[in-house]
Amino acid sequence: MLAARFAEVVLPHLGDALSLARWLTGNQADAEDVVQEACLKAHAGIAGFSGGNPRAWLLTIVRNASYTWMAKNRPRSVVAVGDLADLDDVSPPPGSDADSPEAALVAKANSAAVEAAIAGLPQAFRETLVLRDINGLSYREIAAMLGVPQGTVMSRLARARGLLMTELGGRHHEPA
Repeated sequence: MLAARFAEVVLPHLGDALSLARWLTGNQADAEDVVQEACLKAHAGIAGFSGGNPRAWLLTIVRNASYTWMAKNRPRSVVAVGDLADLDDVSPPPGSDADSPEAALVAKANSAAVEAAIAGLPQAFRETLVLRDINGLSYREIAAMLGVPQGTVMSRLARARGLLMTELGGRHHEPA
């Protein structure tokens, strides 16, 4: 019975869990370790899941597992900037000149710039931005997950987006 509940509650959201862990840890291999640990914790606590949003519940576990894992496995001076190997899978948007090597190079460069800009955000802003804009959680869910008021979530999100726009906007105005 617990296995069926685990499959129903946790398994549909593993992709989102891995995505969040990758953004928080900075690379795929560490994210996989974190998600494995989070799944063990979710399995152990599945009986205590009382309903609500299973995705937010799992992502809360992943977030906590990420910070616990990083505290154990990384010195405080290490700053993760992302796993650029993931950019190899970037595909251009439909309707663009997808066959052009130049278009592929521009798409990779743009993705690398966005990923680097997100990775360079202060932790609280990066976390809020990823939870909202990448994982699609509501302000209320993020506030509950982080233990902060909704206004703080909105403020952090606005600041994160502003910092991203400043960082990425500066790149577009550089001479070619």
